[in-house]
Amino acid sequence: MDLGISGRKAIVCASSRGLGRGCALALAQAGCEVIVNGRDSKALEATAAELRKSTGAKVSAVLADVATPAGQAALLSACPEPDILVNNNAGPPFRDFRELTRAQMIDGVIGNMVVAIELTQKVIDSMCGKKFGRIVNITSGSVKMPLSGLDLSSGARAGLTAFLAGVARSVAASNVTINFLLPGAFDTERLASNMAITAKKRDISIEAARTERMASVPAKRFGTAAEFGAACAFLCSAQAGYITGQSLLIDGGVYPGVL
Repeated sequence: MDLGISGRKAIVCASSRGLGRGCALALAQAGCEVIVNGRDSKALEATAAELRKSTGAKVSAVLADVATPAGQAALLSACPEPDILVNNNAGPPFRDFRELTRAQMIDGVIGNMVVAIELTQKVIDSMCGKKFGRIVNITSGSVKMPLSGLDLSSGARAGLTAFLAGVARSVAASNVTINFLLPGAFDTERLASNMAITAKKRDISIEAARTERMASVPAKRFGTAAEFGAACAFLCSAQAGYITGQSLLIDGGVYPGVL
């Protein structure tokens, strides 16, 4: 399927690995010029090189922390008027809410809510002017089904969802869409880290923790970054212009509701 976005310029935040990388790959495969981003120079350059080789697309790497004004400026210097923005940032680690300090809570809200809003503020008008824009925010399945220990992540991402869902309605007439991708358990480094924490707390092996978590998923497996990226690319497509303000849950059937 031709997604109709060949030649479009895309910024994909936190895309040197994991789900962000999956999104960057899918957009490059669709013919987009892609800006990949990360804080680990070795991983970032390796990802950029791999995407160029496998897709033939123009891929630029920006080493930056998107949570900082300087990092955002670096991204937009590399691509001043993107057609596509994929907001993504690492979430806070598992932690009992009683242990959270005020500073940690502020950092969590900045990292998982404020940053995406700031970047949206910086690109929305140019998108509206061009009558094309796609903004996809990677949040979490915990927005719909909060998990104890991920309270800060859930709260910040739920706040982002409510904030930008309203913004989405205000720009829809300009063919600018804002949507949300809610991942469940995907086979990423973050999941591995969470499994290690769970195993340590429960005094079981990491493999046992992993097997138990996988068994709790109706699909009986973890998702892949490629699957996630494909969903992202579709939301960025020309054909998805009538989809906006929506949260697409991708969790293998874990969420028990129908809405």
